[in-house]
This record gives sequence, structure tokens and C-alpha cells, in this order.
Amino acid sequence: MKQITPAQLKQQLASGTDLLLIDVREAWEHEAFNIGGQLLPMSELPSRLNEIPRDKDVVVYCEKGIRSVITIQRLESAGFDNLINLMGGMYAWKAAE
Repeated sequence: MKQITPAQLKQQLASGTDLLLIDVREAWEHEAFNIGGQLLPMSELPSRLNEIPRDKDVVVYCEKGIRSVITIQRLESAGFDNLINLMGGMYAWKAAE
């Protein structure tokens, strides 16, 4: 599984790298704090797979990195090979600020 640190992601976003951010947390978590990613709660993934592109890098994140790892494992078994886990999730992102 590919991984990225918050510092690496911040650098890629600042340089304009073409990637999509997907937040697999619940709506209330996303509303409380987010980094601009598309909200796609883990529970809704099976019915919303068509919203995840396969032709560019997709960074998946959650609060601490556990749900995003589970999500990526499930999506890779469905044929996705362009997913990157944000190590430590929003917890690590906030700590890196």
C-alpha cells in the first residue's frame, strides 16, 4: 500500500500536483475539520465507487489512518491501484501544522 506523510501531501498540494483527496470519515467529522477533500464516508463506498477516478492519484484519509487503510484494502481488491494512504490521518495533519 502506498503511503504519504502530511508534510509530503502539503508539498504536493502546494506544487499543484493533480490528485484527488477523499475523506472517508463521517459528515460530522468532515464538517468539524477538513482539508478540502471529497467526503465519501466509508459506509457509503460500495454504492459510490464510480466517484473514485482510476486515472490519477487518490489520497484517502480519515481521523487517524485506520479507516483509510481498511478502505484502500477493500478498494484494491476491487481493482484500484492508484490509492495512497495519508499516514496518521487528520490527527497527524493537525500535529504537523
